[in-house]
Amino acid sequence: MANKIQSIRGMNDILPDETPAWQFLEEKLRQLMHGYDYDEIRFPIVEKTALFKRSIGEVTDIVEKEMYTFDDRNGDSLSLRPEGTAACVRAGIQNGILVNQQQRLWYLGPMFRHERPQKGRYRQFHQMGVEVYGLDGPDIDAELICMTARLWQLLGLSDSVSLQINSLGVPASRDVYRDILSDYLEVNKELLDEDSLRRLQSNPLRILDSKNPAMQEMIEQAPRLMDHLDDGSKQHFAQLCAYLDSVGIRYEINTRLVRGLDYYSKTVFEWVTDKLGAQGTICAGGRYDGLVKQLGGRETKAVGFAMGLERLISLLDQDELQKHIKHPHAVMLMMGERAQNAGFALTEKIRDKLKNIRILNVCGGGSFKSQMKRADKSQAEIALILGDDELDNNKITVKYLRANKEDNKPQQEQLSQQELLDLLTKLQ
Repeated sequence: MANKIQSIRGMNDILPDETPAWQFLEEKLRQLMHGYDYDEIRFPIVEKTALFKRSIGEVTDIVEKEMYTFDDRNGDSLSLRPEGTAACVRAGIQNGILVNQQQRLWYLGPMFRHERPQKGRYRQFHQMGVEVYGLDGPDIDAELICMTARLWQLLGLSDSVSLQINSLGVPASRDVYRDILSDYLEVNKELLDEDSLRRLQSNPLRILDSKNPAMQEMIEQAPRLMDHLDDGSKQHFAQLCAYLDSVGIRYEINTRLVRGLDYYSKTVFEWVTDKLGAQGTICAGGRYDGLVKQLGGRETKAVGFAMGLERLISLLDQDELQKHIKHPHAVMLMMGERAQNAGFALTEKIRDKLKNIRILNVCGGGSFKSQMKRADKSQAEIALILGDDELDNNKITVKYLRANKEDNKPQQEQLSQQELLDLLTKLQ
């Protein structure tokens, strides 16, 4: 017997008993975006590799180690998208929707990174992202943070997450700080691990984001970027904090928060939790005012965030999610060839008249006992039984599968088609 083909490690199936949780979360996300009047955008899973090298930065873990990159038949280097912002910017430039316009966009879909699979970290994972173009004030930064805070309320997660914020300033002030930080790190070079030594010349700010316990004391004593911000960035950050204070959103200013992508400037933020072990960040974002121009467009202010859906689902109350699993309202059982034809037509008629009804046909025939077992297993409210007697009397038998004795309902009864429609209308 041939070996069974398995899924790729870190790329997981989402099975039927898991999809209700995803549908619940996706419904809440769409509800949130509708409330803030944001528009959905969809873009390809595969992009030119150069897009991510130019946007994310060549000296980053994503580009150096994690991208799924390949040459196609024309010899072009292509990559599965590791994140959504670069692709969203490319789509905006290519389709001309960013020039002298304000855009509030959101997207949802799979991303790909070749890293070691572990809880909360996968090679194919799903992100929801929000991108805003053409607005440069701290008010829109605050709106995105308020939006995420509202999502935690909708999901019942407000007590499980906390907000960290920081400012990275503008490139000019960051370049000055980079020189100061590099001098400090050179003095402490013997404390740096292999990754940090590699970043010392190319991207020293990323060293501040290291989780190596042996380096934490040295990192804590490093010069702070916040102390070297330009006046405009200081004012922007102070106003952001004022907006958050005005709506009662609690936050921690984390001066070591730099984010892992090169294109950020000014505001950066992360929502973190202690419920998922090492993978504690569930939502992160900030400003990237220079990215559109960097990718060939006109200078355009931009801000956004992304969140991993797998991590959010891990945080959700699993007992609460069970309440959102949708079972059929009714199951149609058909006894005999005449009933098969009539029952098939009747269920289609019911679906025509009742748009929200969920009705399951027990296909494949079988004895009444076997069909009833399938009906009961479906957890439907009622079974609709159609046989020769029902056809001769122009009736249908309704068996109440979930009725309690206290309901004062008969265990089953015969109804006309109109009476059945009236009953199903109440159930849908």
